[in-house]
Amino acid sequence: MEKLTLNSEQELLESFEERGLDDSSLAGAPDAESNKVLEEQVEIEKSELVDTQLIYDYASVSIPKNKKKIALDVAWYVAGAVLSLIFILPILYMLAVSTKSQLAADRATGIAMFLPDFANLGTFFDNYGRVLTEYGIWRNALNSLIYAAIAIVLNILVNGLAGYVLSKFNFPGKKFFTFIILFLIIVPVETSIIPLYTIVTDMLGLKGPTMVVGVILPAVISIFNIFLFMQFFESIPKDYEEAARIDGAGNLKIFFKVILPLSKPIVATVAVFCFIGVWNDYLWPMMLLSAYPELMPVQAVLQTIQSIDGVTTGEIMASLVITSIPIFIVYIAAQKYIVQGFGSAGLKM
Repeated sequence: MEKLTLNSEQELLESFEERGLDDSSLAGAPDAESNKVLEEQVEIEKSELVDTQLIYDYASVSIPKNKKKIALDVAWYVAGAVLSLIFILPILYMLAVSTKSQLAADRATGIAMFLPDFANLGTFFDNYGRVLTEYGIWRNALNSLIYAAIAIVLNILVNGLAGYVLSKFNFPGKKFFTFIILFLIIVPVETSIIPLYTIVTDMLGLKGPTMVVGVILPAVISIFNIFLFMQFFESIPKDYEEAARIDGAGNLKIFFKVILPLSKPIVATVAVFCFIGVWNDYLWPMMLLSAYPELMPVQAVLQTIQSIDGVTTGEIMASLVITSIPIFIVYIAAQKYIVQGFGSAGLKM
């Protein structure tokens, strides 16, 4: 595209004619005034031409940028699809093998490894039936649900109150305790297993079936959850507390009647994290309840099922599917609140 320029007097005259300005309109005007009008028209034409050229230059530059952005977006989508496929393939394999006999699982190759055994629909759920009845995994799953429910309630109360005190009250040593909390977040949980075992067995004196209390207690206190509560509570305006105090509410009543109802997102987030932690806990319950298999949580029994002679790959995969379903349900149900909770807790980070 060639640049538009005024190269001759003829082009100027043609431009004037288009605008209704001809020689007759300038005939009766003095020479000075005619020259002034002519100069003004020339300046207007130049200004319009410059604007036209700028639009053309911008368009010629922006088109390659748009193409580059589209190419980058396509690359991101392709990379995301590939990563999603990599992460979902183990789940598809687990679901597929859980419906197959040992012979069908061994013979499956290629894409058939990730497809259920539709050829034998009559035996589709046989592995699940044996896992639930012969191995009694449902009892241990019920144990895990009970432990998780108790731990969630206590976790929200204890950590919520701790976060409330650290976020809303000023007291000597507040900065020190906050620093300790931030420091303990980076300490691996495994380093505290031996001290915890000593506390539970020697200091608390838990023996026999009462070891169940020792399984639940470590899940009640979470440094990370205290930090989440503290950050979220700081984002709640003090006007709500002041209004409650005017009505005669104390600190505990404000916490339970004002703060917690306004903190549903972070409460749901903490509840999900606590549930997943208790449901997936394996090492700690094995240390305390190894002599009481009927009290063990579901993850501890999975290891026992895998060590049974004659157990098939399909039965192992079926047990894994059963233990994964509650986590999927809980996370999907609370997904919206988890996003809101992290977003709100991050306001003060």
